[in-house]
Parts: sequence; C-alpha cells; structure tokens
Amino acid sequence: MAKTVLVINSGSSSIKYQLVDLETGEGLASGLVEKIGEPIDGHYKHEYKGEKHELEEPIHTHEQGLKRVLGFFDEYGPALDTAGIVAVGHRVVQGGSIFPKPALVNDKTIGQVKDLAVLAPLHNGPEAVGAEVMRQLLPDVPQVFVFDSSFFFQLPREASTYALNKEIADRYHIRRYGAHGTSHEYIGSVVPGIVGKPAEGLRQIVLHIGNGASASAQISGRPIDTSMGLTPLEGLVMGGRTGDIDPAVVFHLIRNAHMNVDELDTLFNKRSGMMGMTGYGDMREVHRLVSEGDPNAKLALDVYIHRIVGYIGNYTAQMGGVDVITFTAGVGENDDIVRRRVCEKLEPFGVKLDATKNETRSKEPRIISTPDSSVTIAVIPTNEELAIARKSAAIAESGEDSYGHRFTKE
Repeated sequence: MAKTVLVINSGSSSIKYQLVDLETGEGLASGLVEKIGEPIDGHYKHEYKGEKHELEEPIHTHEQGLKRVLGFFDEYGPALDTAGIVAVGHRVVQGGSIFPKPALVNDKTIGQVKDLAVLAPLHNGPEAVGAEVMRQLLPDVPQVFVFDSSFFFQLPREASTYALNKEIADRYHIRRYGAHGTSHEYIGSVVPGIVGKPAEGLRQIVLHIGNGASASAQISGRPIDTSMGLTPLEGLVMGGRTGDIDPAVVFHLIRNAHMNVDELDTLFNKRSGMMGMTGYGDMREVHRLVSEGDPNAKLALDVYIHRIVGYIGNYTAQMGGVDVITFTAGVGENDDIVRRRVCEKLEPFGVKLDATKNETRSKEPRIISTPDSSVTIAVIPTNEELAIARKSAAIAESGEDSYGHRFTKE
C-alpha cells in the first residue's frame, strides 16, 4: 500500500496543499485556497490526475477552507482514508531557537509557534491555525511542524551573530535565523548526485530566487551562511522586499516622512524590491519593460543582478572557492535572462555558460555550464513539499520527535 503525506502551507489569507507519494516523490494531488477572510468570494482549486476542479464562494475562516479541501479529496480524489496517509506536514517559517528540528503538533508546540510570530508576523500565526484545524479534522493522523529556519540553526556563530549590543540581542533573541531552509537543504542534498561529485567537501552556493529570494553557502551539505536574517527581509532584492538596506533609512523616514512602524513594515516588505522600483513584482513584466526601453526597469534589473553577484562573491571567499552554483525556485528555474546575466558577471573567473542549455525550458534537473567551466552551474527544481513529507513521515513512523513529544490520538 502506498504511503502518503498531506503537506499544508497556511498563509494569512491562503492555503496551499499537496498530497505527496513517499515512494515516488510525486505530488498525487494539489490545490490552493485563496482570499480567506476577505469581503469578496474566495477561490478553491483542486488538481488530481490532470483534472482541475474550481469553486468560488465566500471563505470566512481557515477551518471552513480546510473542511472544503477534505471534501474535495472525498469528491474528486484521492480519498484520504484509502490513500495511505501517514502524516500531515505543516510548513512553518520561523522556529527560532526553540525548534532546530521538526516537532509533533500538540497544544504546547502550537502555543510556541504562535509565540514565535513576533519573528514572522505574516506567517507563524496562520501556520499555527492551520495545524490546529487539521488536528481537529484528522485526529487519528500525526501532525508535524517542519520549520524553514531549522536548517540554518546549524550556522557557525560568526555567521549567525549580529554586531548588536549583546544584552539586547540575547534578551530579544536577535540573530540570523534564515528562511527557505527546507528548500536550501533539499537542493544541497541532491546536487552531488546530479553533478556527479562527492558530497564531502563540496562547496556550493544555492540561489533560491522567486518572489522571495535567498542565497546559501554550503560545505559538505552543511550551511556556512545565508542571506535572510532575523526575518525574511534581509538579503537579496525580492518581488516586494528591499533586501539589504542601511538600517538608518528607518530613522530617516521616521524623522522626515513621519512614518510609523506599520507603514515602514509595509513599505519595506510589500512596496519595495522590484515592485517598488518598477511597479511589478513579476520578473516577466520587468523583462517586458526592459525590452520596451523603460529606464526604471533596466536599473531595477541591474540592481537585482548586482546583489546576487555580490553574495556569490562573498560566499566564494568565505568558502575558499566554489564548486557548484545552483539556481532554483520560480525565477531561478525559469528565467534564463537572470541566469545568463549573473553568469556573465562571473566569466572573468572562468565560469562558462552553455547558451543553448540555459535557454532550454525543462522541469528536469540539468547542468547549464560547459564542461570546461571553472564552476558547475546547475538548474534544479526545488521540492519543499517532498522534503517536508519525508521529515514528517519519519517522525510519524517513530511516534516521537526530538523533543520527547509522542503522538497520541485525540
């Protein structure tokens, strides 16, 4: 009998889900719930065996949305009671210093995830709510929290520590936590097999570039550094986020624009990045504007590339060289222009891109550098759902997590 895990990613007004086959790694069914709690009709989409089923109706709460999702599995398939489901895995952005590893969902861990919302206010609260609801709807199935920040809990202290007053940093738990860790860990684990090099000693840079974007440096599969920090705001230029910026800009805007904390939060996280510079967070629209000669879009793309290349240079120096650079996530996997422009900046260091391979669209992992390139350049689709499913199944089958929590049926 097949073994599956239902992976849930709850946002403030949306829910993404996928039923993952643990043996094949394939997503058997997937879907999306949008516009939860909004004054307009919400939208459901459920996909199974190539068929899409959609529904529009008001969605008032996550509970209502998840109940409807389970109804879709019953109505359109696959039926969860015969799908071999062994766990429900919940993606959580921030585990702080409390959760260096995944954890079973219970009253205590739900409360801790909610408390950690101070570090990820847009994410942790809804993720905890999603787990609470699913625990009630599927009480006989183990529920597991898998944290994006866990992989980077292993960072060396010189990489995770800010040069902030120690008393303040300790009191308020301020350090580099990173994000997208599940993706970075997954990519780092599959790179050696794809490029045909041993994992031990392999120096790699992973570029997870989507609407949110982050970079990591890894040696032998262990993280050495990452670009996101206390929150997902730090680092690369993103769809709506500034990435790295002088923190004194905050003081300047408070004093001169009289902006408050909420206004600054929105400005830096939603109204900046490519959106703030061009009016579009979607890189396809940015490329369109560049092709039409828009000077703002050209500058924005230059800034975007400049920041990525800067992190590559930083990480290469920190590791004493680099063997593999991997592009992943929405932009990394699909945007040949960004990949080409980044690699052009690296040509003086012996990086050689195969133009035909770079421009060929594919959902398969592939190497896009030439055989004589000084660094192997790869494009590998990320699979956070599979990584979450595997971690969740391991805990569910053992019946206990690393913190001594055991699964008991409600």
